[in-house]
Amino acid sequence: MKIFETKHDYNYEWSVVSAANWKKYPNENSPHVQAVDILNQHVDPETGILTTERLFTVTQNVPTFILKILGSDTTHYVREVSTIDPRTQTLTMQSVNLTMANLLSVQETIQYKVHPDDPTKTQFTQQAAITAGSLVSRWGSLLEEFTLKRFKQNAATGREGFHKVLERFVVMAEAGQQQQQQQQKAVRSDGNNTA
Repeated sequence: MKIFETKHDYNYEWSVVSAANWKKYPNENSPHVQAVDILNQHVDPETGILTTERLFTVTQNVPTFILKILGSDTTHYVREVSTIDPRTQTLTMQSVNLTMANLLSVQETIQYKVHPDDPTKTQFTQQAAITAGSLVSRWGSLLEEFTLKRFKQNAATGREGFHKVLERFVVMAEAGQQQQQQQQKAVRSDGNNTA
């Protein structure tokens, strides 16, 4: 088993980062994500926790000879279950690959929460456990090492892509707020003119 861990701070409040997360795909840094389908979603009436189950359809850039050996193609599926806890201001996403899981399992946990030292920032943590299955035990360590290296590269690219999405999201949100304020001002102005 190989473990990957990373942390990153975003200079935006948790409410902005967690909202922007739902706009993460598509983005130019993650063209391998072909589709994201919501399978199930519900809010716990007692806790207010929103749980969402999604299915990601991704295209993997794996050498053709490896795909032939494994009897697979480039389209793979990943299941994600996320929870948003408004009380603790925590968004947690847990995902696992469904395709070829008997050969290689990648279990990932991502968490966005209010930064413990600065409430105007969001702390991002990402962990992944990469485990080769018993069918590839002879090559397990090599497969895990290759996957870990690829995962690190993809994590950096994904974080960069999300940062761009986040910046666009903030600009759009600010523009929407300005438009709303102008409309409210216009309504007030019209109300004063008719009185």
